[in-house]
Order: sequence, then C-alpha cells, then structure tokens
Amino acid sequence: ASHAKPLSDVPRLTKGNQPSDGGHLILTDQERDELLAKEPQSQKWLRRYIGAREFINGGVRWCLWLKDATPSELLQMPEVMKRVQAVHEFRMNSSAKPTRDKANVPQLFFFAPQPDEDYLVVPRHSSWRRTYIPIGFEHPDVIASDALSIVPDASLYHFGVITSAAHNAWMRRVAGRLKNDYRYSGGLVYNTFPWVEATESQKKEIANLAQAVLDSRQEYADCTLAQLYDPDNSYLFPALMKAHQALDSAVDKIYGMPRDCKTDDERLQILFDRYVEMMKREAR
Repeated sequence: ASHAKPLSDVPRLTKGNQPSDGGHLILTDQERDELLAKEPQSQKWLRRYIGAREFINGGVRWCLWLKDATPSELLQMPEVMKRVQAVHEFRMNSSAKPTRDKANVPQLFFFAPQPDEDYLVVPRHSSWRRTYIPIGFEHPDVIASDALSIVPDASLYHFGVITSAAHNAWMRRVAGRLKNDYRYSGGLVYNTFPWVEATESQKKEIANLAQAVLDSRQEYADCTLAQLYDPDNSYLFPALMKAHQALDSAVDKIYGMPRDCKTDDERLQILFDRYVEMMKREAR
C-alpha cells in the first residue's frame, strides 16, 4: 500500500521543481544563446535544468530561475519579461485553480522545492532492463525538473542503500509501471522500504562503498549513466560493477541476508518480513 511518509526515520523524498509555465521559463541551448546575445545580464538567472532524460542520457536544457530577482532587475530585461508575461497568460487561462492562483507570481516555478545544498536525484521512470536505477547527487545550482524525484537531505549512506541491489529488488516488486519501465514513486517505493537500524560503523562502511561507486563513475566521466548502466555493456565498466557488488554485499549483510545473495527473491523474503514487522509496530 502507498504511504504518505517514510515508515523509517529517513529524509523525505519529494518530486522535483514543477514549472507549469507553458514552456516559457525553459530554454534549449539555442534559445539560451539567443537570449544572452540580446540580454547578457540574464546570464545571472539562467540555470541548468535537468529531467530524467538529461540526467540519464546527457544533454542540456536551461531555465530562468528568478527566485531572487528584484522588480527592477526584471524590468531591465525586456526579453525575460516577455517570457514572464507569457507565463502569466498561460496560468490565467488554465482550467486548474491552483495554476490560476499562481498567475500572480509568473516569474516563479509553480512548485519549487529546490534545495540549497547538494541533493539526491532519482529518475521517476527508468528502463526495466537495468539492474540498478541510475541515481546520484546534483549541485544546488542545477534545477531538477518534476521528471525527477529529489531527496534534499540525503547522505552517502542513504545513497548507498537506495542504489543497492536490495532496494532495487524492492523497487522492482512494488513500483508501478509505464509500459515496461519502472515508475519510482515516493508513496509506493521509497516510503514503504524497510530501512534497517544500522550502527554508526555500518553506516560509515556503506557511505565509503557508496563513495567508491561515485568515484568509479568518474573514471568513465565521458560516458552517460545510460551507457554505464546498460546491462549489455557492463563488461566495459568493471570498476563500476565491482564497486556496486561490494556495496550490495555490505547492504545485504546489515539486513542479515545470506552471503552471496544472488536473486531478488532471496532479498525480498527478508525485506517483506521486516516490512510486516514495521506495519505491526505502526498499528500498535
């Protein structure tokens, strides 16, 4: 069943930033270049904007992130103001009352939980073919779209558990589907996952092994996450696969799973037993 908040004491997962802007605050590379040619001062307000597609496959979009722009700064940028005015008109004409209510702040995203520190991103849709959903940390200057879920206060330990084989097994069993692809949601996947009470030394070990996964990705920094996690080509990235296997073993161990756990079913038996226990405690 879906849960509104995590069963365990872990940071909350939320959807990324939702523009509801008719596309006027989002720019392609070419549109960004054209805007900068006309209004160089808009540089200050342009941020990289990523959805699941850019995060996994590479490529760049941009957005106008005008959260701290004063009225006088906005009024000195007529080209930007054209876009802001277009957002106002788009929202005024919306059939949805919450969107119309935000027409009075057309320079801002409709929903903007963007963190001020590094944050974890989880694609909301991911190919069924991958052993691991590609997840990772992003810089606060990179704006995550609502095609990503974000965990603002996630540590390396949290990243390590979420990227583990155990969590991916749970995801494959409980997630919704879009055609064949997995639909990762807070309510069904993240909030229901039964986290274990790890000791400080266990958390430290998992954090170190999680960092090793990130470091090994850096060895192949010229490849996209789609390429790194394509199961047909995993032999090309032995350091990354080895780092994941070491992390998987450490996470399995704190859950009391058998050594050399190979299948989702072995892991799920233990995870569902823990889930049932947690639900019983909730019900008391």
